[in-house]
Amino acid sequence: MSKHILIALFVTGLFLAGTALAQNAADPQVLMKTTLGDITIELYPANAPITVKNFLSYVNDKFYDGTIFHRVIRDFMIQGGGLTADMAEKAAKAPIKNEAGSAVKNVRGAIAMARMEALDSASCQFYINTVDNPSLDAMKYCAFGKVVSGMDVVDAIAAVKTGSRRGHRDVPLEPITILSVRVVNGG
Repeated sequence: MSKHILIALFVTGLFLAGTALAQNAADPQVLMKTTLGDITIELYPANAPITVKNFLSYVNDKFYDGTIFHRVIRDFMIQGGGLTADMAEKAAKAPIKNEAGSAVKNVRGAIAMARMEALDSASCQFYINTVDNPSLDAMKYCAFGKVVSGMDVVDAIAAVKTGSRRGHRDVPLEPITILSVRVVNGG
């Protein structure tokens, strides 16, 4: 095979790989309204169908309304979705199967499921990466979407002062409340 044909095949392969990861017009988007602003998140059910279905079930139940970002670690991630402003844990549904290893990676802006030590222990809590976190991919944390608008809000949340509260570390000193999460496109 000539060198030019090999290069053409390589370029075509790169194009097709990029196309497979491109957004699908049918991918659902959710609007997360917080006390610091709005965040729009696109979800990828083709890559993590169980995880997206689980997240959307909480969205449709309005479960996230009134929860807080209870764990904020600068230059790492912001976590929320399971605790109220008084640090009470909301009753979650059964844990789901871990779908880590999909094409969606823990990069800046990616939303992923928080979980306990057990691989199949994610339920309602999620986090948004504020930097690229390839170590979380290696540790099998399932990313299932990305922020498409509102990274400035994510960064503002990531910059707040934190402390300890009711046995939790890295808690914002002033609560950052998730006012609502609603499907705005697809889903």
